[in-house]
Amino acid sequence: MRVLITGTSRGIGKAISEKFIREGHFVEGFDRLPGTIKNENYRHWDIDVRCINDFPNIPNVDIIINNAGTQNEDDININLVGAINITEFYLTDDIKSVLMIGSASAHTGDEFPCYVASKGGLLSYTKNVARRIAKYGATCNSLDFGGVITELNKPVIENEECWKKIMDVTPMKRWMEPEEAADWAYFVTVVNKGMTAQNLLIDNAESLVNNFVWC
Repeated sequence: MRVLITGTSRGIGKAISEKFIREGHFVEGFDRLPGTIKNENYRHWDIDVRCINDFPNIPNVDIIINNAGTQNEDDININLVGAINITEFYLTDDIKSVLMIGSASAHTGDEFPCYVASKGGLLSYTKNVARRIAKYGATCNSLDFGGVITELNKPVIENEECWKKIMDVTPMKRWMEPEEAADWAYFVTVVNKGMTAQNLLIDNAESLVNNFVWC
């Protein structure tokens, strides 16, 4: 299948792309940063999800994964409007699945205002898309992760005092690895056939405590 994934140069998006490539799919990767995946089943596009006029014509997209995101940098337009731009531009009646990479913060209201609002908007947009594509036998869900071990989170992870505070309020005493997030993405979009319009909170039980640590 042809899979369009945004935010593929690092972190969760890169891990998801590599998972799909290993499983034999072709990945169209969108990112403002240079491509970091070298594989014949990967094509990189230097694309900003806010710039719909720059979107290339890519026919026969089977799966759309809206992963591109930011924090404290035009959050609404990148995290939410960008996902809407991509989905509506590439959505056809041949679609098999659409996935939004959300955030646990959308469920708890923690973190920065525009970030929370942007991710919260993805929850309802997920249900809107799911309703519209159900007639094609296609699914749309969101994966709303808590902490993930990525390069962007290194300042927090490598700060011993801050990390201890985070683990103290994380019941399972762990954060997710990007490869684990990729497995979830693959299951929800390829293996899953009947679950749709769901916002899946996967956060190592952080929300049971709901005590966001500000470092």
